[in-house]
Amino acid sequence: MQTFDLEAQGLRNLNSALHAQSANTNQTVWEVINPKGSHAIAVGLDAPIEVNVRGHTGYYCGGMNKQATINVAGSAGPGVAENMMSGTVVIEGDASQYAGATGRGGTLVIKGNASSRCGISMKGIDIIVHGNIGHMSAFMAQSGNMVVCGDAGDALGDSLYEARLFVRGSVKSLGADCIEKEMRPEHIALLTELLEKGGCDAKPEEFKRYGSARKLYNFNIDNAY
Repeated sequence: MQTFDLEAQGLRNLNSALHAQSANTNQTVWEVINPKGSHAIAVGLDAPIEVNVRGHTGYYCGGMNKQATINVAGSAGPGVAENMMSGTVVIEGDASQYAGATGRGGTLVIKGNASSRCGISMKGIDIIVHGNIGHMSAFMAQSGNMVVCGDAGDALGDSLYEARLFVRGSVKSLGADCIEKEMRPEHIALLTELLEKGGCDAKPEEFKRYGSARKLYNFNIDNAY
């Protein structure tokens, strides 16, 4: 295991070392100590390595991730796993605003709560939240899956496209064009897989599914002013 003291060695040196890793590296496990809420930790990685951050992180931790597994033993600031392409990001604590925004692939697991705008404009990422999510989550979400084991705030799925939303608890309100949908056997199977991937012990039968009513896809003269 490679141990990196962020306070002593600096963020630029950390990210440079992580970016230098390749698919055949033998430095596969990294431990980052003393993060102290630093921004942009482990961004833009493109190697099958594991990075364990021992503490809280600031903005954009794990952003643009490809292939890597990033574990944060704390909470994360805004934009964690933003625009992630593949790999896995796990937050042991809470996540701030727009977690997983524009994510195109991979898996984001938040074991605490997520704040507002979780998963906005998601494009293929899987987001599994053990707790609650805030308002305007999954706004303009295009594809992928969001699983919420707790409650969801106002305007869930506003202007949603084809992403699938699964919520176990209550939803304060649904956004424009987002409706509750039937949970068919294929959705139960998918949700079972996602819950296992996220380390959740909830039962898939306890969830409701939400998706697009598809009424905003085409121009409607009644909506013109």
